[in-house]
Amino acid sequence: MNILVINAGSSSLKFSIFDMDENRVLAEGIIERIGQDGTTCRYKKSGADEIKETVEGNDYKSALNEMVKFLLHEEYGVVRSKSEIQAIGHRVVHGGEFISKPVLIDQEIKRVIKNCFELAPLHNPPNFMGIIACEEIFAGIRQVGIFDTAFHQSIPKQAFLYGLPIEFYEHEGIRRYGFHGTSHRYVTDKCAELLSEEKDSVNIISAHLGNGCSITAVKSGKSVDTSMGFTPLEGLVMGTRCGDIDPAIVFHLMEHKGYSRDEIDRLLNKKSGLLGLAEIGTSDIRDILKAIENGNKKAEIALDVFCYRIKKYIGAYTAVVGDVQALIFTAGIGENVPVVREKVCIGLEPLGYKLDFEKNRNNETLISTDKSRSKIMVIPTHEDLKIAQDTLYVLKEAGFIKQ
Repeated sequence: MNILVINAGSSSLKFSIFDMDENRVLAEGIIERIGQDGTTCRYKKSGADEIKETVEGNDYKSALNEMVKFLLHEEYGVVRSKSEIQAIGHRVVHGGEFISKPVLIDQEIKRVIKNCFELAPLHNPPNFMGIIACEEIFAGIRQVGIFDTAFHQSIPKQAFLYGLPIEFYEHEGIRRYGFHGTSHRYVTDKCAELLSEEKDSVNIISAHLGNGCSITAVKSGKSVDTSMGFTPLEGLVMGTRCGDIDPAIVFHLMEHKGYSRDEIDRLLNKKSGLLGLAEIGTSDIRDILKAIENGNKKAEIALDVFCYRIKKYIGAYTAVVGDVQALIFTAGIGENVPVVREKVCIGLEPLGYKLDFEKNRNNETLISTDKSRSKIMVIPTHEDLKIAQDTLYVLKEAGFIKQ
């Protein structure tokens, strides 16, 4: 069975197609600069070289039509007709309090997605337009929504409420929602598999460290707290996002420095984090590490701030979870940068985390010592595969596919 996974962004369309009989990706790609000049597609069939071509991309419908051409191509395509795609799984960022699991997309779910436009104005509208375009191009093929916020709907009120008048939650929906839920859920399930535990019994802390970063406390297989909040801006220091700050800083900048609302938005989301602290013109951790090797003190401080914030959250979430079976590092930085894991873990020994430095340098799966009370693990995330697996599960539960 072939399942297509779609992630429609503000000006891009990521896609991948999976053979679910073997749980493997057949092809993947991204169409960039949709609605702009110079729309391009980067496409890679499994086992082949990447292809990059200029394509038509005035809107999501035309971008999807270009994607279909690649998937059906005589030489490097992976299906002979659209009918060989049995279902489509969509990454959707925000489902509010209404969505707590993967769901079959129908009129009611589309209404929920639209109602959350205000909560995720940069993500939900393109997610929605991707769904509408797929309905036209893949008429009759069932679509499933997998929501970033869904995994975190198990967080209790004491963890998701802010110290604001309760009316702002009751009438405006202002609360901690959390994001990266599909990634955190994937590594939770994978960790349970590696530990030979049931999914609903594992207690872990999951650190998703990429350009966007979040950390989640998982108790009995459920999210009980997470660092991102009402928006993805809260929590850890990230590539270009500031993470936790005193909110009065915003008032200070507006009153004394004349910053506008849009300037504040750009500052906190696009110009802060590792980019702003290191001041080397990039947020790429590889460039920051290279700058540190060359004696750049600002880059060194940026890395220290980045790792300290992660360490602090691990300490807090250890208190929340209690008996932590495993601390998981995942995503681009978490999976591939041993020095970050080392700087984070040094000093956590009293909490039961003892890093094996050699295993860490070798990027092994288990990087803790035998004496570590809690395991420390590196588990690559695979959000697209999780979306495909969830799509298959929803169709089976709905009776569209035989169990």
